[in-house]
Amino acid sequence: MNDDVLKKASKIKALVLDVDGVMTDGSLTFDENGTEYKTFNAKDGQGIVMLNKTGFITAIITARQNGTVRHRFNNLGMTKLVEGCKNKIAALKDLMAEYNLNFDEIAYMGDDLPDICCLKQVGLPSCPNDAVEEVKSAAFYIASKNGGRGAVRELCDLILKATGNYNSIVGAIINKD
Repeated sequence: MNDDVLKKASKIKALVLDVDGVMTDGSLTFDENGTEYKTFNAKDGQGIVMLNKTGFITAIITARQNGTVRHRFNNLGMTKLVEGCKNKIAALKDLMAEYNLNFDEIAYMGDDLPDICCLKQVGLPSCPNDAVEEVKSAAFYIASKNGGRGAVRELCDLILKATGNYNSIVGAIINKD
């Protein structure tokens, strides 16, 4: 792993995620009544849970509103959910004020153009491997995995390792009775 990436990751206190294309593969599935369905990756979820258990702030900022996202947010015990967001950088600044964070302490993972405003500001701008080219150009860390296919877990593991929390949280999970 690149020393510059590890240095940036070692300062992280909060992980902020987009949903479609990051926590999911970007597919939008609807039934005949217009109900939207999403598929999430269990390994990504475990990464978020491990961050939560070691005291990190975990947040979602998404332009869409969906009960499935709220359910996943609650199920993972995440810290903050901002839905229906048309101005992601304003939402990010509100999160920073609420939790007394600065940009260097935030890892943000996005995959498409509306995420670039946040990626340009945060300490660890990240994206899945299948993000659009403009996002890849703005990202400091590009996961080897695609959105909804382990990219979030890869970033969570990186942060946990860089901050010295990985071995203790993995040990606690493995040795649980």
